[in-house]
Amino acid sequence: MAHIVILGAGTGGTPCAYELREALSGEHQITVINASEKFQFVPSNPWLAVGWRKPDDISFPIRSYLEKKNIAFIAEAATRIDAKDNTISLASGKTVNYDYLVITTGPRLAFEEVEGSGPEGHTSSVCTVEHATKALENYEQLIENPGHVVIGAMPFASCFGPAYEFAFIMDTDLRKRKLRDRVPMTYVTSEPYIGHLGLGGVGDSKGMLESELRSRHISWITNAKVTRVEAGKMFVDEYNEDGAVKKQHELSFNYSMMLPAFKGVEAVASVEGLCNPRGFVTVDGHQRSPTYPNIYSAGVCIAIAPVEATPVPTGAPKTGYMIESMVSAIVENIKEELAGQQPSHKATWNAICLADMGDTGAAFVALPQLPPRNVNWFKKGKWVHYAKIAFEKYFLRKMKQGGAEPIYEKYMLKALGIERLKDKNSG
Repeated sequence: MAHIVILGAGTGGTPCAYELREALSGEHQITVINASEKFQFVPSNPWLAVGWRKPDDISFPIRSYLEKKNIAFIAEAATRIDAKDNTISLASGKTVNYDYLVITTGPRLAFEEVEGSGPEGHTSSVCTVEHATKALENYEQLIENPGHVVIGAMPFASCFGPAYEFAFIMDTDLRKRKLRDRVPMTYVTSEPYIGHLGLGGVGDSKGMLESELRSRHISWITNAKVTRVEAGKMFVDEYNEDGAVKKQHELSFNYSMMLPAFKGVEAVASVEGLCNPRGFVTVDGHQRSPTYPNIYSAGVCIAIAPVEATPVPTGAPKTGYMIESMVSAIVENIKEELAGQQPSHKATWNAICLADMGDTGAAFVALPQLPPRNVNWFKKGKWVHYAKIAFEKYFLRKMKQGGAEPIYEKYMLKALGIERLKDKNSG
């Protein structure tokens, strides 16, 4: 009998637990460890931050749903991993032994890298339900006292989609409130150009997103390194293509939401030989640690090299469809190992994304995620807005049902009309 521990119960860890339970016989024990009792559907946080959702709409206690599937659940933060002794220390002082460990923690939000940023500073965040709830409180203050808004992403950010989404969603909400004319907006991003997305662009993402920002009267600053934030003021160095400071900005604001840099969570990052310098887990082609063969990892917490060097550091995103393929590969590889075989499955690392824009939406497909690509397109339309709403409901329902099917693959490829791409890494 083997004990498989999954560290993290998000959009990677929870499906991983369900898939493992279905793939393995009942003699094998599966345990999920998570700092919170609740599952959170992070992609809906931009809606929560303008009041279009409530916390209970997009999060729920996960324990009963896991235990119903014979999956143990521990709601405690992990404080230390002893990878040589195969143990995890918890905040309570207890330890958990494992035969296989799957790390799906997501990132640590490194607000400290920009002085004055973050919910404890002077900018909002939509990275967690708690942050988005506080962002809504700040937004309500903006409605009472309209003024300049700054939205975007800090240096070393690697997930730019939610920043674009939130800018467009806020624009839509303000127009509905007849307040948009009183709220100038600026988009500030570490990307070298609008629509880079940490992917080197996808299709005509540059032209389409520039057009969308322009039509909504949102100005922008790219190659932007935010150096510090004070109450109501952001200091930004704008770089040119040669990496030299082109211009320095002091942006006054009444409200700001800036996505932070990501790093690895402390318990993971501190394991010698497991991570890169920023604390992301280094994995081989089978999602397995080269140093510790019984440790697998998937999602935002793994190390992926940037698509290209940029004047201001940016990271490569890990989209939901890509994470799902990592999880499925891990499940099959652990199953093979338990049968005495060598791991043979690899993730497809394709990027497929639905991004809401408030009253319309954008979808992109990058197969594979890193260029050059066989499929490389970016489309816009109201149908994407409705497709993302439907996907939210579908995903949350599946997390409660304990479905082990590939959710992104089944829904998203169908929504985009590209079922033929199933299981094709090359497109």
